[in-house]
Amino acid sequence: MLHAVIMAGGSGTRFWPQSRRDLPKQLLRLAGPETMIQATIARLAPAIPAERTWLVTGERLAAESIRQLPQLPDANVLREPCGRNTAPCVGLAALHLLRRDPDATMLVVPADHVISPAETFRQDVARAVSIVDAAPQSLVLFGVKPTYPATGYGYIEQGKPLDVVPAAGAFQVARFREKPDRATAESYITSGTFLWNCGIFVWKARTIVELLEQFEPTMMERLRRIAAAEGSAEAAGMLAAEFPQVKSISIDYAVLERAGNVCVLPAQFEWDDVGSWQSLERLLGQDADRNTVDGPFAAVNTSGCIVRTTPGHLVTAIGVENLIIVHTPEATLVARKDDENSIRKLIEVLEQRGYANYL
Repeated sequence: MLHAVIMAGGSGTRFWPQSRRDLPKQLLRLAGPETMIQATIARLAPAIPAERTWLVTGERLAAESIRQLPQLPDANVLREPCGRNTAPCVGLAALHLLRRDPDATMLVVPADHVISPAETFRQDVARAVSIVDAAPQSLVLFGVKPTYPATGYGYIEQGKPLDVVPAAGAFQVARFREKPDRATAESYITSGTFLWNCGIFVWKARTIVELLEQFEPTMMERLRRIAAAEGSAEAAGMLAAEFPQVKSISIDYAVLERAGNVCVLPAQFEWDDVGSWQSLERLLGQDADRNTVDGPFAAVNTSGCIVRTTPGHLVTAIGVENLIIVHTPEATLVARKDDENSIRKLIEVLEQRGYANYL
């Protein structure tokens, strides 16, 4: 049966001051009436019921995640004591699924992406599942057609059409390319054969476990010890002892760039990873002055700004351009749009100056 595994970690830095260590991006409302994790669950629900939906998150994020997702059984929330990237996340989830469903198919999705239309996404998932059903050793990745020369995404080059299920429209993966410079990204778009790697996957749980054991045996040995203790009095202690020692590595590096049975399915759905405050321009649009506004705002001679505030707090501006202005009850950010990456540096400064309670 098809199970959904939702990856919901995060450090809460890119959307500071609204995101915090205990409230990262997926737990925020950024592009609609629901938080991102709620929207992810809602997108899956018509095809995958709550009892076959699994959330992998950090221990410190579990309580808020469960509060936002009351339909999810508590037993379906897998808690990590610390972050160890996506390969351990996927491996541990796969072991849990196999104890319940030896023939489980996994849909692995991040909790903090914007995807639409939801029905198109579910149709694409069904296409991917048809490939895995026909060829159980297949690893199916979704690729998104680039709309601009992004330098912050990984790319997948399409190879030959996959003939196992011709109607699905998948291709063999010719190669992976990590974050390119702008000129290289432009050449990828011109070629027409490169897709963004959006980090959404479909495969058999037993297949990914076999490949992780082949390529990362030490990691899987520790994960197997954790999974074997599930439900016992030793479970919490085993998790606390073993998981921090697991190798931190992405599923891309651990398996996908090593395996030979990887294919890419060009997505029909629209996708945005909402990687920074500037993503709101794409999601919410701009007014006549090119301002993107979420909350009470009034301005004179102000353009190109992104403004986000709380319902009861008015933000005003006079004679400024191309700023990011974010108000929360505890902290306010004012930054140039062209220097948004310095938020990470700002986080370090706050820690150095004793303001860690604002993080």
